[in-house]
Amino acid sequence: MGRAPTDLDELIAREKKLAAIEYQNEVWADGISEGIEPEILAEAAFATALTELIREAGDEPALALIEKMREQILSGEFLADRTLQ
Repeated sequence: MGRAPTDLDELIAREKKLAAIEYQNEVWADGISEGIEPEILAEAAFATALTELIREAGDEPALALIEKMREQILSGEFLADRTLQ
């Protein structure tokens, strides 16, 4: 049995997200080791990400991402001590 194209697309997207998170974690650790405060790293990361997303896709996808992340924050998805199910 083969996978449907959407299953493969979802798998590829998940793998890309994991790779991106790994890259971001490495850069974050480098910044911290250089003495850059987490708030400064976070603001720079958001600004860079939004600038590039707006350049590539426009304002609406950037605003949608901000709203999605707002909902994730409110639901506790980014808490370090949250329980995974």
